[in-house]
Amino acid sequence: LSEKKEHFFALTFSVSLGSEVTDPVDYEEYVSSHPPGAEPGPLRQLLEFPSDDLELLLQERECTTIEPPVPEEEKWKPAALCSLRYQRYSTTQTPHNSERQREKQKGLVKQTFELDEAGIDRQDEQDDSKRHSVSLDDTPRGSWASSIFDLKNSTPDALLPSVLERTAAEDMDRRNAENRQQCRHADLLGLYPVPDEDEAVERCAIPEVPKEHSGQRIMVKCLALKFEIEIEPIFGSLALYDVREKKKISEDFHFDLNSDQMKSLLRPHSPHVAISTLARSTIFSITYPAPDIFLVIKLEKVLQQGDIGECCEPYMVMKESDSTKHKEKLEKLRAQAEQMCTRLGRYRMPFAWTAIHLLNIVSSVGGLDRSDSDSDTERKGTWNERKKKGFERMSVGEDMCNFTNFRPATLTVTNFFKQEGDRLSDEDLYKFLADMRRPSSVLRRLRPVTAQLKIDISPAPEAPHYCLSPELLHVKPYPDPRVRPTKEVLEFPARYVYTPHTTYRNLLYVYPQSVNFSSRQGSVRNIAVKVQFMAGEDPSQAMPVIFGKSSCAEFYEEAYTPVIYHNKSPEFYEEVKMKIPANLTDNHHLLFTFYHISCQPKQNTPLETPVGYTWIPLMQHGRLRTGSFSLPVSVEKPPPSYSVLTPDVQLPGMKWVDNHKGVFNVEVKAASSVHTQDPHLDKFFTLVYVLEEYSFPYRLKDVIITEANVEAELKASMAALKGALLDTCVRFLHQLMSKLILLIVHPPVIAGQIVNLGRAAFEAMALLVNQIHKNLEGNQDHHGRNNLLSSYIHYCFHLPTTEPLPPPYATLSRATARPSSLLLSRSKSLSNSNPDLASTPATPDEEVQRIIGSKGIDRSHSWVNSAYAPGGSRAVLRRNPNSSCELKQLLHEELALQWVVSTSTVREASLQQAWFFFQLMVKSMSHHLFLSSRLDLPRRQRFPDRFVDDIAALVCAISADIASRYHKDVELVERLNSSLAFFLNDLLSLMDRGFVFNLIRSYYKQINNKLHTAQNPSSLTALRMDFIRIVCSHEHYVTLNLPCATLSPPASPSPSTSSTTSQSSAFSCHVQDQGVVSMFELSVPFRQQHFLSGLLLAELSLILEPDGEGMFFLHKKAISALHSLLCSHDADPRYTDPQVRSHIAQLYLPLIPIVMETLPQLHDFTDTSPQRVRHASALVDDSDPDNGTISQSVAMAIAGSPLPHSKAHPFTLPSVAGRQCSALSAECSRTLLVCFLWVWKNADAGLLERWVSDLSVPQINRLLDLLHLCLSCFEYKGKKALQRINSLTFKKSQDMKARLEEAILGTIGARQEMVRRCRALNLSFTSVPVRSSERSPYGGQENVRWRKNVTHWRQNADRVDKTKAEVEQESVVDGNLATEAALIALDTLEIIVKTVVMSELKESVLGGVLRVLLHSMAGNQSALFLQHCFSTQRALVYKFPEMLFEEDTELCADLCLRLLRHCSSSVSSVRSHASASLYLLMRQNFEIGNNFARVKMQVTMSLSSLVGTSTKFNEEHLRRSLKTILTYAEDDLELRDSPFPEQVQDLVFNLHMILTDTVKMKEHQQDPEMLIDLMYRIAKGYQNSPDLRLTWLQNMAGKHSERGNHAEAAHCLVHSAALVAEYLNMLEDCRYLPIGCVSFQSISSNVLEESAVSDDILSPEEEGICSGKYFSESGLVGLLEQAAASFNMAAMYEAINEVYKILCPIHEANRDFKKLASVHGKLQDAFNKVYNQRMFGTYFRVGFYGCRFGDLDEQEFVYKEPSITKLAEISHRLEVRFCSAVYVSVTQAYLQITYVEPFFDTYELKERITYFDKNYNLRTFMYCTPFTLDGRAHGDLHEQYKRKTILTTSHAFPYIKTRINVIHKEEIILMPMEVAIEDMQKKTQELAFATHQDPADSKMLQMVLQGCVGTTVNQGPLEVAQVFLSEIPEDPKLFRHHNKLRLCFKDLTKRCEDALRKNKSLIGPDQKEYHRELERNYTKLREALFPLINRKIPQLYRQLPLPTTPTQRNSLSRSSFRRVEC
Repeated sequence: LSEKKEHFFALTFSVSLGSEVTDPVDYEEYVSSHPPGAEPGPLRQLLEFPSDDLELLLQERECTTIEPPVPEEEKWKPAALCSLRYQRYSTTQTPHNSERQREKQKGLVKQTFELDEAGIDRQDEQDDSKRHSVSLDDTPRGSWASSIFDLKNSTPDALLPSVLERTAAEDMDRRNAENRQQCRHADLLGLYPVPDEDEAVERCAIPEVPKEHSGQRIMVKCLALKFEIEIEPIFGSLALYDVREKKKISEDFHFDLNSDQMKSLLRPHSPHVAISTLARSTIFSITYPAPDIFLVIKLEKVLQQGDIGECCEPYMVMKESDSTKHKEKLEKLRAQAEQMCTRLGRYRMPFAWTAIHLLNIVSSVGGLDRSDSDSDTERKGTWNERKKKGFERMSVGEDMCNFTNFRPATLTVTNFFKQEGDRLSDEDLYKFLADMRRPSSVLRRLRPVTAQLKIDISPAPEAPHYCLSPELLHVKPYPDPRVRPTKEVLEFPARYVYTPHTTYRNLLYVYPQSVNFSSRQGSVRNIAVKVQFMAGEDPSQAMPVIFGKSSCAEFYEEAYTPVIYHNKSPEFYEEVKMKIPANLTDNHHLLFTFYHISCQPKQNTPLETPVGYTWIPLMQHGRLRTGSFSLPVSVEKPPPSYSVLTPDVQLPGMKWVDNHKGVFNVEVKAASSVHTQDPHLDKFFTLVYVLEEYSFPYRLKDVIITEANVEAELKASMAALKGALLDTCVRFLHQLMSKLILLIVHPPVIAGQIVNLGRAAFEAMALLVNQIHKNLEGNQDHHGRNNLLSSYIHYCFHLPTTEPLPPPYATLSRATARPSSLLLSRSKSLSNSNPDLASTPATPDEEVQRIIGSKGIDRSHSWVNSAYAPGGSRAVLRRNPNSSCELKQLLHEELALQWVVSTSTVREASLQQAWFFFQLMVKSMSHHLFLSSRLDLPRRQRFPDRFVDDIAALVCAISADIASRYHKDVELVERLNSSLAFFLNDLLSLMDRGFVFNLIRSYYKQINNKLHTAQNPSSLTALRMDFIRIVCSHEHYVTLNLPCATLSPPASPSPSTSSTTSQSSAFSCHVQDQGVVSMFELSVPFRQQHFLSGLLLAELSLILEPDGEGMFFLHKKAISALHSLLCSHDADPRYTDPQVRSHIAQLYLPLIPIVMETLPQLHDFTDTSPQRVRHASALVDDSDPDNGTISQSVAMAIAGSPLPHSKAHPFTLPSVAGRQCSALSAECSRTLLVCFLWVWKNADAGLLERWVSDLSVPQINRLLDLLHLCLSCFEYKGKKALQRINSLTFKKSQDMKARLEEAILGTIGARQEMVRRCRALNLSFTSVPVRSSERSPYGGQENVRWRKNVTHWRQNADRVDKTKAEVEQESVVDGNLATEAALIALDTLEIIVKTVVMSELKESVLGGVLRVLLHSMAGNQSALFLQHCFSTQRALVYKFPEMLFEEDTELCADLCLRLLRHCSSSVSSVRSHASASLYLLMRQNFEIGNNFARVKMQVTMSLSSLVGTSTKFNEEHLRRSLKTILTYAEDDLELRDSPFPEQVQDLVFNLHMILTDTVKMKEHQQDPEMLIDLMYRIAKGYQNSPDLRLTWLQNMAGKHSERGNHAEAAHCLVHSAALVAEYLNMLEDCRYLPIGCVSFQSISSNVLEESAVSDDILSPEEEGICSGKYFSESGLVGLLEQAAASFNMAAMYEAINEVYKILCPIHEANRDFKKLASVHGKLQDAFNKVYNQRMFGTYFRVGFYGCRFGDLDEQEFVYKEPSITKLAEISHRLEVRFCSAVYVSVTQAYLQITYVEPFFDTYELKERITYFDKNYNLRTFMYCTPFTLDGRAHGDLHEQYKRKTILTTSHAFPYIKTRINVIHKEEIILMPMEVAIEDMQKKTQELAFATHQDPADSKMLQMVLQGCVGTTVNQGPLEVAQVFLSEIPEDPKLFRHHNKLRLCFKDLTKRCEDALRKNKSLIGPDQKEYHRELERNYTKLREALFPLINRKIPQLYRQLPLPTTPTQRNSLSRSSFRRVEC
């Protein structure tokens, strides 16, 4: 190779380990010195970021309720979100997903593929053949060459218009190129599967909008409540209890199902009924579903005299049906109830309760009759069965407790338990509920209160209508306010719920629990507690904030607990719910008044008598007081100003119950977004408030806050924040963050001094963020970012104001509130693109600034800034009127500074959560740019140098951390690495881009320095790969790479002459030729200009280096990154213009040589065997399906020769055997190849041409090999293949393998992998639901390994069968991809041809080009591609005819085969093009040498090969193509007068004859003998054409192998070898080669028929003759090897020896001792097997009689059948075959089948000793027919004749077919005496065999002996002797027969004696009698025979005259009878 080209094979990328990263070009300098120019063409957008890149969106909040949840004084304000307008084009926010891809693919045009068409055609053909078939007699016998159909009458396909025109090569190329570009698919990767989502490290979904927490929601409807008797109103309430947690998990829902009549009794007490209190349905929310949740139903009634038991009695015993019986009693009860309602209507008493176990409803196993459960006991009975089943399943997880998806159930609860006055507390309730689940429930033994409560339980709808929130606000949608509402019940979650407040809520729940008045004097028995919320001490200051229950007013000023009759120390279960004001003061308190209720009306006795008072002040030291209280009760009214003190204070002069002991227990709970209820948070917020308001001194518990100690206290409170409860921190997260940020940005001024709290605030923030991350691992995305924190930054963070506006910047303090739900419904986009906007006063920009900056809104939309917040107009504490203007610092600058100087734990915490601070800085920077109008400034002036230096120091430090800690803290480093990459990605939109490039470079330097010494460099490389992928996912990635720049960056930072002159070329893509090479290499100029793309490609090339240690698991990572980027370009609407695309493709030009380098490692798609690397030798497809049944490459390989195609390769690739470890998987290889094709498709063709023209021949050949591989890789598989492929694709296993390797090699810890998966799984109880489609790293692709409980459902989900429509669509996409890939390969071939024409190397390259073209024709290609392919092929042949006709015949042969195959295509357009190509090929050949012998020869051979092997072949289609060729010849005016048309006609007719035979062959597909006969006949017809005869012999061998006829297959191969030997012998006399057929005689006598290949028929010099691959020494060796293998399978081991006798001399001459060793080893095996039991064929004579058999009529054959075939079997087989519709009609047809045996003359038997000898080379067979002279078959002995028929076949068995014609038939008739002689000889032989058998068989011996000596045997020996030997015959001719028979009997008696002796030695004692009987019979026989066998014929012993020669052959003249041994 020339030195100039040497660089290709040593592609040295300067990014090898440890080398320096090139300095990037100074981006800002370059852009400013290369202005885009005036033209606004499509390329303009590639030059600079758009001016409106950064935008501000005003997001209007949508309230979920109709009324705003905040107090009236507050207004809702929109949120200002800073965003990048074009970020949607980046994969960070819009990852590639399959759904979107499928959507885009819907309009694809369906490509036509013969593969799919053929399937339809074949079906039609089958139907056709059932209707019509042709029998053999339709053609005269022997005229196989005559046509069945008249070719001239058939119709041709459409002719191509310009085929016969002579066009200049340039015009032809131009026209072809234009046609190829039509109807192309613009986006190649849109047809390829989307990149693996698992690899998308850059994916970063927009966080979810902060919203109010909601668990699983169920709806409960109360339908009816009916008791046996209706006498009074009954009231119900529902609540949920979790028994396991011992917690009430919802507030109460009150319902009233009384009739109007009952309600009317209470009307005086509640005249105004609010519609909200009429609700009968409610929605419960359950965050933590558990198996122990009960729905508890409590019933109350109006207070009446008597305890609960007495009041329940009537309900237990009375029934409405017994009204006659109890009429009076009922009337009395009703009257009494009416009286009580009138008097005591406002008081209640406990009545009854029951509970429903929710698991029963939800679980679908067993259980309740959903429509009606008639009894409580039944219902409880099912609980236990459920419990067993339930807990078995709960070991997996509490999946079964899923309340979002169950069948709605309507229950009828029939049994209630009466309440017991002394067991009303929650503790007692939990005991009852636990007891309910036991089989022997105590409750079950209690007498129930019978009633019917009908309720409906179902999953709550998504957006229910007519719903009220817990605050009674109308939830949207609420179409009609008059409709009865459904109430949402507030949940009290069983465990912490980590969700920030987003809605205003301020509810207080008061639970009086018990009171003990046992020591209180006086009448205090029926105690009621009145609860009030007081704003002051005056009774009129009771506030109407207590929620009403059912059928009453909405709010009350007071609430009463139910009364327990005559109980001085009652327990309560009451819940009092209050809506408290936001601005609580020290005067707000709860007042409890205790009353004695007198149930009986007595004179002078008031209804209620106050008996005690107590209270709880709600605010103390600025904190809301909640929790459990045990309060003393005052007997008298409290004195004035009592409310600021607690009752615990002993006030003078006050009287207390029980000596001031705590006698009243009460619990107070708050559900508030205003009060934190955490001391640490409260203290912090209060101190911040004090600072802001400057309200010194301020009392905080025991400390007085003054100017002197406020700083220390504040810092201490910040440090103490880590002690706050995490749940509370999260709930008030937004406010907490805002305050910390405020302290950083506005350092407070205390006593005139600025106090810098930045460090303390940064530390507090770092520790808080870290704590949230650690404790909420389940609530993270796959980058480890906590969703709560990221949504805070995205939606709620804002920069404090630039100038303080009155009132000062809103502060968070004690009265903290929270943001309202942020549904981004309407978004108003504002940009800074128009500079004129700033001048108008009411511009949107000003409003934006005001929104971001003013006090009026906290960007978190929190209600924090309400009037009630301590900065608001209604704040309790007064503002400091003298607050001065505060110093402002920029958050991002302060954060960077604090981070850089941070140390120890704080630095570690900030590193752990680096992403948070990075995002905060970016958000701050973008807001700052907006607020300060700096967006129009040059990027270098946007930020101060100090900040830029801090950023550089920070990035450098973090890069060093990554490099130094990568193997210790794997998980941390992974997070840190991606966070840094995202940060730099963001900075590219905001800062000086050249500076950011240098930051990237510094990161690379740090990693590179570490790589030298790294223990595990591959994991560092993986980190770097992820880093660059994230950076490259920037939406302006293309622009950042300066795609329009020439590769000559300015030499200096200042605009030099070079840079100014190059301004004009900013749009120009013209590149100097010397620069072309550097554009295709990762050269320094390339990597400077295209910085990011250079890094990515360098990374890829490094990872793909074959010697890279441990790199193989990185292949997928690197290739996926590239694929993802290219997909983004394809999908990006900004880059649709082809000119733009070509500039983008320039960024990836080095990919082409990288992939060429990687070629040896790619998966070999040409090979269908399991995954393997492409070895150099296998780069060419040599196993084409059409190449003949015996694979030529296999034969050659056996022969040990180089592969057949190797001579066409001008170079050999280096062996890659040692590189197996770095082989790419099929999936990676395929993706890399599609990226390679993308570059070729989109790159500028001129540029590619210039590059290709510089390549050397080996490089071009490698490029061709790559194209060859691409064609195999993307070949269309067909619909059927797609249906077969399971939806679990092979990539899964690859991916899993890579994951395991990662874990094993330590790149990713298994724990971290698990954590990563857990995050994605969204552990069922995370507070913000994770949308799996966005975050789950499973992504539908990954194999689950660690999460065993997930695997079962994943597999099922993956294996869903595709629908027919999906398969159809998939095949359309696959077809389009295959077509586009093939067309790109075709374009590339055209470029190669175009460039090599000029060079002197074209000969060495063009063959390769044509070979790739032929390979593309061989695959399954679409009609569209094939048309273009044929056009290119025609142009190629037209331009370079010598390539086909003067050099390599192999190419011509392959081309003819491909063209013919497509001439028989079912697609007419393909046939038209193939016919045109074939015709032009003939014409071209003719014009060169005035004949087209070569093409004629090759076409004939190809057709033979095609019709003999291809099952898809259709003769009708080929007939049309032949007619088309004929038509072209007739229409070709130029050659009309030449012999050409005539020659074409001859060829076409000859081809047609072959076709005709093919038709017959097709008809006889089911008749193997007939099929082989036809093939044999065709092969015989090619006796003069050795190549074709060889082809057909191979076809026959293939058919025999298929049927298991290995002996016949072996003989076909032996004949083929003999044919080749004849040719080789003629060519040269080589002593070690066989001298022709004669050498093969020892294998088979039939082989001599191949000697017809003689000199007069065949001249080896003639062009095109014997040019096949087998006509060579190696071909001969291959054939012989295959023959030996077939003989081995046929168990004919002796023949193997004969084959190797020919083969060994060849190996000896070649000194191939390896082969010789192998041969002798095989021979040893064969000889060892000779003694095995073997069975060869069975033979039958078959005669055909009847004219319906056509050719076969009156013919006889000997059929060879498998061994042990019975006569019945072959009869059945032939009967089935010939009795089909083809043969049977009115005329009768007969088959005669007879079993025949091989027949040998006596002299032959001397030679044929072994079993093999007697079954090999057989030509004569015999069968016998008994007859008598009178026509009967059988008669008496003296009249029984026998006819022996001897058949001689035309060839010896085994032959190349299994049936052979009988050519000679001879009959011998035996007279009765001769028949007797044969019988006796046979008996004697049997007896001798049985006697000498080893081991001896006594049974067999006795059986034969019995038949011989038994005197009574019918026609036995004695009878034969008496018939034939009793008299001497009269006819002298019979004397010898008489004598012979006499001698036979002598022999028989001797044998009998031997047999008896043998038998005696074998028998046991039990058979002695039987033996004596045999001896007696033998004695009788011998005595009877003695006179007969001792009588001699005297005439025989006289001298006989010499006999004359008989004229007719008879038995006397046959030696076989004269020479019988006596």
